[in-house]
Amino acid sequence: MTETFTGNFTQQEPIPEEAIEAAVAVMRSGRLHRYNTAAGEAGETALLEQEFAEMTGARYALAVASGGHAISTALRAVGVRPGDRVLSNAFTLAPVPGAIAAVGAEPVYVGVTEALVIDIADLESKLDRARVLLLSHMRGHICDMDRLMALCNDAGIIVVEDCAHTMGARWNGVISGRHGAIGCYSTQTYKHVNSGEGGLLVTDDADMAARATMLSGSYMLFDRHIAGPGAEAYAEVKYVTPNISGRMDNLRAAILRPQLRALEAQCAAWNARYAAVEAGLRDTPGLQIVERPGAERFVGSSIQFLLPDWDAGKIGDVLRRCAGRGVELKWFGDAEPRGYTSRYDSWRYAPSAPMPRSDRVLRSIMDMRLPLTFSVDDCALIARIIRAEVSAVFQSGVA
Repeated sequence: MTETFTGNFTQQEPIPEEAIEAAVAVMRSGRLHRYNTAAGEAGETALLEQEFAEMTGARYALAVASGGHAISTALRAVGVRPGDRVLSNAFTLAPVPGAIAAVGAEPVYVGVTEALVIDIADLESKLDRARVLLLSHMRGHICDMDRLMALCNDAGIIVVEDCAHTMGARWNGVISGRHGAIGCYSTQTYKHVNSGEGGLLVTDDADMAARATMLSGSYMLFDRHIAGPGAEAYAEVKYVTPNISGRMDNLRAAILRPQLRALEAQCAAWNARYAAVEAGLRDTPGLQIVERPGAERFVGSSIQFLLPDWDAGKIGDVLRRCAGRGVELKWFGDAEPRGYTSRYDSWRYAPSAPMPRSDRVLRSIMDMRLPLTFSVDDCALIARIIRAEVSAVFQSGVA
C-alpha cells in the first residue's frame, strides 16, 4: 500500500495558554499601545525588550512591527542612505532586498555555496563596492562567522544580521545576531516565536540603538525603553532622526514573552524532526544532503536538500509526485516567483548580473517547512515519501 501524509505544512502550534491569558489581560486593560501604560507600569513591550536583551546578551533591544521593519530600521541606524549600495545574499527571501530598497539603497548580490551560505570568496571580491553587508542566515544556514567577521572588520564593513530563521541558533557558541553591529529577528507566524507579525533588533552600540528607537516611532518617550540607552544617547539624535512608525504593541509582546521562555525546548523539538527527515533522505540516489558544520548550532524549523543538475521537468515531476502523496516541497530554482520562493533575478527593482555558479545552486534547492505540529514519526514518513519519489524520477533518467 502506498504511504501518504495527511498533515498540514502551514499549521503551527496553538499559542500557549500563558500567552493567551497575558494577551487577554492586555485587551481587558485597553492599553495596547506600547506607550499607553499606567503609572509605575513598564508595559509588555518594554519587558519583552528587556528579556530579549538578556536572552541574547545584548546591551540594547528594540521591538518593532515586523522582521522586515527591523532590517530597514537597522540599515538606517547604521547610516545607509538613498543611493548607497549594500552587499547581501543572492539566496534569501524578498523582504531582505526589499528592506534595502525601502531605504532607497541598491543591493549588490553575493553568491551562494552548496552549503546554502554566502560565498565568502565572492564576498571578498566585492568588499570595495559597499560599506555595509546585510547578511541573511537564509533558512537557518550560518556561514563561518569567524572568517566572515575577520574579513569584514579588516575591510571596515558594517555587518547587519538577518536572523529571521536563526533565533536560538549559535555559531561557535555565539548567539546568532551577536556577531555584527545589529541583529534582526522576526516573530512572524512561521518563525521560532509567533505573534503573527513582529520583529526585534539587538545591538551593543548606544548611538545605533538611539537612532533605531527614534526611527521606530518613539516620539520623545525613549525613557520608557528599559532595554534602551540612556538619555544622553538621544541628545542630538532626537532632532535629526525621522519618526518612521513601526512599533510593536503590547498585545503582540504579551503573546511573545512566554514563548521566549520556551524557545530552547522548541529548538530541540525542531531539531529532532529535522534529524528524522535528514536520516531518511541520506544516500537517496540523485539527492544531496546539505551537511551542517560542527560549529553551527542550528534550528531545524525547515529543511533543504539539493537535486544537483536536474532539469526543470524532472524537478517538476518530483514536486507533483510528492504533492500527490501529501508532501509540500518548494523549489527555489523556479523561474517564476511563487509564494515565498524567489531568486535574485526576480527582484527587478534592483539591477543584477548573472551569477552562473550561484544559479546552478539555486536551481537545485528544494525546501520544506517542519512545523512542530508534525511528530518525529510524521517526519520519518515524509522522508520515506520524498526518498521514494526522488528515486523513481532519478532512475527514469535526469536530462
